[in-house]
Amino acid sequence: MQLTSLADLLDLQELDLAIDRLLDQRQSLPELDVYKAAHEQLKSLQADREAKAVTLKDLELQLDKAEGELEILEIKVDEHETRLFAGGMSSRETEHMRLEVQSLKAQQSAMEERVLGLLDAVDPAREAVTSVDAEIEKVEAAKAELEQSIKAQWKTIDAELGRKEERKKSALEPIDTDLLELYEKMRGIKEGVAVASFDNGVCGGCHMTLSPAEQEEAFADELPRCVHCRRILVV
Repeated sequence: MQLTSLADLLDLQELDLAIDRLLDQRQSLPELDVYKAAHEQLKSLQADREAKAVTLKDLELQLDKAEGELEILEIKVDEHETRLFAGGMSSRETEHMRLEVQSLKAQQSAMEERVLGLLDAVDPAREAVTSVDAEIEKVEAAKAELEQSIKAQWKTIDAELGRKEERKKSALEPIDTDLLELYEKMRGIKEGVAVASFDNGVCGGCHMTLSPAEQEEAFADELPRCVHCRRILVV
């Protein structure tokens, strides 16, 4: 029974190693690193886009306010000029009105300059947001393509993992519980290799040659163990 269990244990280890390789393959797909880089790039672009959008909104609000103030000034200038040209005022009132028109026109001119300056600033700011939007769209498309590729590969790997896990269930049945516990413990400390074949005096786990005395020591117990690496030996 024990010899059968040991041979079965070697078969189980082959399945476990195959499962380990599949899990490692699943977590180390080259596309995953590229996907993570694209994700970080997208976060950076979105933060940049948000900052540029805030700048654009602020400029648009300033422009809207300036255009509103300019419109009010234009109306005032027209009203004051109409009254000035209509006459019927004293010379003092006329002079006062003339100075008021002059002041309003100076304010109008300054506001026109401000509106033009804001228009010059708004267009580049809008283009900057549009440019980032285009870059975001490009990265999102690349990220989506990577995601599809990763999912397709994971589907293939997971299907193979499922088959290996089903085979493992059958492989576990004939193995003694105590032996299985030792096997799992050794796998955890021996990089997944708890069992080794023993051929021509050599341990298949650590690849050390056992002297005749070491072989006698290794096989003295009911459960053969390599005297060097302590792996379970299967002849």
